[in-house]
Amino acid sequence: MAEPVLDVICIGRSSVDLYGEQVGGRLEDMASFAKYVGGCPTNISVGGARLGLRTALLTRVGDEHMGRFIREQLAAEGVDTSHVISDPQRLTALVILGIRDRHTFPLIFYREDCADMALSEDDIDEAFIASAKAVVVTGTHFSTPGVAAMSRKAMRLAHAHARRVVLDIDYRPVLWALTGHGLGEERFVESSAVSAHLQAILPECDLIVGTEEEIHIAGGATDTLAALRRVRELSAATIVVKRGPMGCVVFPGAIPDDIEQGVKGPGFPVEVYNVLGAGDGFMAGFLRGWLRDEPVEAACRYANACGAFAVSRHGCAPSYPSWAELSQFLAEGSAHHRLREDPALNQVHWATTRIRDWPEVHAMAFDHRSQLEEMVARHGVDPERIGEFKLLAWQAAKQAHGDRPGFGVLIDGRLGSEALFAAAGTGAWIGRPIELPGSRPLRFEGGPDVGVTLREWPLEHVVKCLVQYHPDDPPQIQAEQDRQLLALFDASRATRHELLIEVIPPKSMPADDRTVARALDHLYGIGIHPDWWKLPPPPSEAAWAAIQEVIARRDPHCRGVVLLGLEAPEEELTAAFTLAARQPWCRGFAVGRTIFGRAAEDWIAGRIDDDEAVRRMAASYGSLIAAWENARAAAQAAA
Repeated sequence: MAEPVLDVICIGRSSVDLYGEQVGGRLEDMASFAKYVGGCPTNISVGGARLGLRTALLTRVGDEHMGRFIREQLAAEGVDTSHVISDPQRLTALVILGIRDRHTFPLIFYREDCADMALSEDDIDEAFIASAKAVVVTGTHFSTPGVAAMSRKAMRLAHAHARRVVLDIDYRPVLWALTGHGLGEERFVESSAVSAHLQAILPECDLIVGTEEEIHIAGGATDTLAALRRVRELSAATIVVKRGPMGCVVFPGAIPDDIEQGVKGPGFPVEVYNVLGAGDGFMAGFLRGWLRDEPVEAACRYANACGAFAVSRHGCAPSYPSWAELSQFLAEGSAHHRLREDPALNQVHWATTRIRDWPEVHAMAFDHRSQLEEMVARHGVDPERIGEFKLLAWQAAKQAHGDRPGFGVLIDGRLGSEALFAAAGTGAWIGRPIELPGSRPLRFEGGPDVGVTLREWPLEHVVKCLVQYHPDDPPQIQAEQDRQLLALFDASRATRHELLIEVIPPKSMPADDRTVARALDHLYGIGIHPDWWKLPPPPSEAAWAAIQEVIARRDPHCRGVVLLGLEAPEEELTAAFTLAARQPWCRGFAVGRTIFGRAAEDWIAGRIDDDEAVRRMAASYGSLIAAWENARAAAQAAA
């Protein structure tokens, strides 16, 4: 029999979670919502992938925007989406959720004839089921005859190929039509019909996981030990009982006289902020150990730690830790009862769960504002022409880069809005400036509250901030710029945008090989960890070594450095590329006026037409890309 290529296939519920962002109020009073993937098996697939498991999801989503969102998010998380089926007739399920207080988490399921409930036996492919060590089935997908038949077929095929079957009881009374729509948070309603339904599938399971209330519904008794004994009569599976803050208890064999006599996995003493999705995170952690045949105590530790992260943060799947984060927590713990307030863990979480990979970026930058405004004023041209020129720059960038990886642009939203709109959804790396051009100390173009500004920006936009910064700035200027950059960093994280900080020491101040490195070290020291740095080309190996030492020591998860141009001649940049391409932390370039400067001047003056402007910019950009690729290839050949 072929070795499995996947660790686990999760089958069933998939939705878009719309989470109220205001905490401590009724859903009726929520003003805005964050959008995440959701649904028990979907969450487990994401949580498992973050822990290094090879996960896949088998579900249906609508052939519409929300379905595409789920598919794109799963793919970005590393989940196999080959059996995420687009349903042309049904909509993706939605769930509206909120955090009312520590004990109340209102939610409304929008699942009337939704896509995932249309899963059928025809959607179960035998070769796909055989490709995984285990399949996870969930309670909701036994609640109607069609999905029950589908789930049973997956279980049969798994056993036929000596694979394991995992049941997450995932009991939601509302999804069995036992409560009204307004009681979505209700966790337990007795039902002999549901108990009988679940008991019919227990004998086919190798692992059964549920809360005490879910064990009650599976065992048909509200006494936990009695319910466990009934489950054991029907199944030889390992039984895991989730107990919230108390952790969990596991019963690999006979049920003892006291629940405390099972294999106990202690919980972690953290603040319970949001219980929604905690059980799915728990399951992902348990599977990380169980599927790799680690001791059950280790699986419990992973599971309880994942649950602790989940209850400490906003959202379900987004709250789950990466393996790096989980390992750090288990090794070092946290001094914070509220894990979401632990800056070290938050940094690792953010940096290891970013959803797009950018080994290199070759960006054409035309986010310039003051330079182009000065140019049109000098020629007496309508400022509206700047937006038209930026659309030509976008066309040139696309034409020159083609389908090669690493395509990027820097575009502003004030003068370049049409080009920014054109770039949306193309897969390009998109940087967008937020600084007020020329400001020192730093000011922001959209106003002092950058959080308000960033709430309007799509998540694919990387926030770019140029700051004229020197480590020996006067204390008053340094303190003001630090305050502004910290506010920007916090706002970027709160709105889930990546951040690029462009550091340019003022020309009026002396600089040496350590000047930029010292500036970076200071910014890291006050708590700023940008995803990217954009820097002038360091002039020497010593300058590069100083910069790279700081990044490696302060933030080994940094995306890296991209070089700016400062209107340098192409020959000078090509020489800088030769040095930069040898540096492991350099990820490419973001160059502007070297590419578009002359074309812009001639086009605005009316000396060339649109086609010639595009041709010139594409040629210049293409030449820089080739120079970078040649320098990188030479560096790799010499290594």
